Amino acid sequence: MQSAAEHKGCRTAAKTAQAGCGSQTSQGDLPSEIWEKVKNHPCYSEEAHHHYARMHVAVAPACNIQCNYCNRKYDCANESRPGVVSEKLTPEQAVRKVLVVATTIPQMTVLGIAGPGDALANPEKTFKTFELVAKAAPDIKLCLSTNGLALPDHVDTIVRSKIDHVTITINTIDPEIGAKIYRWIFFNHKRYTGIDAARILTDRQLQGLEMLSERGILCKVNSVMIPHINDQHLVEVNKAVKARGAFLHNIMPLISAPEHGTVFGLNGQCGPTAQELKTLQDACEGKMNMMRHCRQCRADAVGLIGEDRSAEFSTDQIMKMDVKYDLATRKAYQDRVEDERAASVVAHQQELTQFAAETSAITVLVAVATKGSGLINEHFGHAKEFQVYELSTSGAKFIGHRRVDVYCQDGYGEEDRLSTIIRGIHDCHAVFVAKIGGCPKSNLIKAGIEPVDQYAHEFIEKSTIAWFRSYLDKVKSGDVQHEERGDAAIRQGALISAA
Repeated sequence: MQSAAEHKGCRTAAKTAQAGCGSQTSQGDLPSEIWEKVKNHPCYSEEAHHHYARMHVAVAPACNIQCNYCNRKYDCANESRPGVVSEKLTPEQAVRKVLVVATTIPQMTVLGIAGPGDALANPEKTFKTFELVAKAAPDIKLCLSTNGLALPDHVDTIVRSKIDHVTITINTIDPEIGAKIYRWIFFNHKRYTGIDAARILTDRQLQGLEMLSERGILCKVNSVMIPHINDQHLVEVNKAVKARGAFLHNIMPLISAPEHGTVFGLNGQCGPTAQELKTLQDACEGKMNMMRHCRQCRADAVGLIGEDRSAEFSTDQIMKMDVKYDLATRKAYQDRVEDERAASVVAHQQELTQFAAETSAITVLVAVATKGSGLINEHFGHAKEFQVYELSTSGAKFIGHRRVDVYCQDGYGEEDRLSTIIRGIHDCHAVFVAKIGGCPKSNLIKAGIEPVDQYAHEFIEKSTIAWFRSYLDKVKSGDVQHEERGDAAIRQGALISAA
């Protein structure tokens, strides 16, 4: 596992166009057993998340800790954050849903249990679900998320259940900081608070991570960035989890809107700005793999990361659907996905050859409207989020996403939402879209953001690098004066989708 922990990235490398853990050409970068675990896991590979889907089943309602950033909600359809579900499932209902989703969405490769409480605070339901799914759909990867308090007690069961991926939320390794994040824990039939609670939790998290790594389980660590509480400290967390064998570190922004009803939301605790988040992720990236494509998904999320198709698969609906789980059909579909994915990598490599003998200190951020498959294939007015790339002569590097309210409602643009979208991508020099109307185009230009629609339905990396080459040429000729952009706002609160 040490070789996995030392792997330095899941994206195309500078100049050489050697891909990381996100494409077929990266197979030589990783031990074969690690490659098989990450190649089509959308959470563990940035490139795979453009092409493969995941689903969560909400079978674990109980939780053994209380975080100041969490408020679980049931029967809730209008919020997109961890701990929220529309309905809770039994293990039997869950496996039925898995089979329906995997038949309907053949690129669905991963089943996760992430609550809405804690997977290991509900061990009977969690492991029963995994047992049933493993028998009914043996090609699907099994994944669980936990706060880590009960983790050391279940490592043997995790190994026996053939769960290859475990995510642990570790926000601090300092109990004094932890006392500001956690209200209480319930451990060994007793409730603890304050520093005592945080110390027990931290010790159990790190112990569990080390035990899993020693057993060959691929571990991702989630950390919530909370300004003025643990933001600077997360560099130390990064070092600690790498030393214990973590493969991937995901630093996420605090979600703290008052309407969510969390302690932090109600007391006015702010979340980070886009630049603050990127600066911290950049500071940790040289030490281990960083995940930047996380969407802080609901506990019943279904589909590609960045989309949510859970409304299509309610319990009432799945009980009416015919299920014919066909491994051969799923494999054939995924083979076509791999061909598409490989074509995207080749296109990026070819575009990068234009920079073979050129270097520049200039870097820019650009936003991309996409429905997936690594393509610029979304209308500006229909975008629920924009993916953000950092462009340089080394290539196109994915750095995150920006959630936004949908601009078009019933065929008409909502001008009051345009200003919030612009604030969300204010640090970007350009926004790439499949199509855009005249009004938002003119407002973006006024804000200093170039709307780019000439690369509609083309590959993201190839297109953004082609645009960047043109941008550098304009800077050299004096037609454009390069200027640094300002910061951007990370969207808080419930999103407004198309009516």
